[in-house]
Amino acid sequence: MSGIFLDSGDVSEIKKFQAMGIIRGVTTNPSILVKQGIKGGLPGVHVHCIQIAKLIDPLPLSVEVTNNDPDGMKSQALEFSKWAANINLKIPIHGPNGELENLKLVHELESFHKVRVNVTAMMNVQQCFLAAMAGATYVSLFGGRINDMGYDSCKEISRLRHLLDEFKLPAQIIVGSCREALNIMEWFEAGAHIVTAPPKFLETLIIHPHSKETVSQFVKDGARLEDWKVREAK
Repeated sequence: MSGIFLDSGDVSEIKKFQAMGIIRGVTTNPSILVKQGIKGGLPGVHVHCIQIAKLIDPLPLSVEVTNNDPDGMKSQALEFSKWAANINLKIPIHGPNGELENLKLVHELESFHKVRVNVTAMMNVQQCFLAAMAGATYVSLFGGRINDMGYDSCKEISRLRHLLDEFKLPAQIIVGSCREALNIMEWFEAGAHIVTAPPKFLETLIIHPHSKETVSQFVKDGARLEDWKVREAK
């Protein structure tokens, strides 16, 4: 499933852009859900994510584990994956102190439990390549943070796409952490399969000041035509 994934936990925003037919999935993470004001702990997350999953079905919804312990992550991944058939699990590339157990878990979930995994929080091509080798369905590159560090996110995306194609790895490249609307198109052009974008940047892509000016003129001229029809009828 290629295209734009809406980076949001706001049901009203998801409904709005889904009705336009321009999104191909939704991504969430603990930070998004906290910002959305989800309460009630994991039971609250459960209810909210099932609501989104049903709303966008069969489009995919990414839900991130909240535990960093390997056994805890596995338990949550298996539990969350049962909430809805279109849910995939976000697992960070490694722990906060560089713990290496996460890719082992990714490989186990994908190979033995048939759980689709979105490996997240990656900042360079080598991390994404190894996650793809481990069997990840999605590899998420944080393009905005790469640019913030002074590197060129488009070059990383292009190199990664070349490697995935060369090694015939089926993982899809997700690029997120948008800093401006320009990122969305440039990341697609660089080779991303999917770009995650918050609602405000999708609105920026749609609305153009000269389009507003042009439509305003159409409306004015349309009103003149309507007036002419009324006068002719008299």
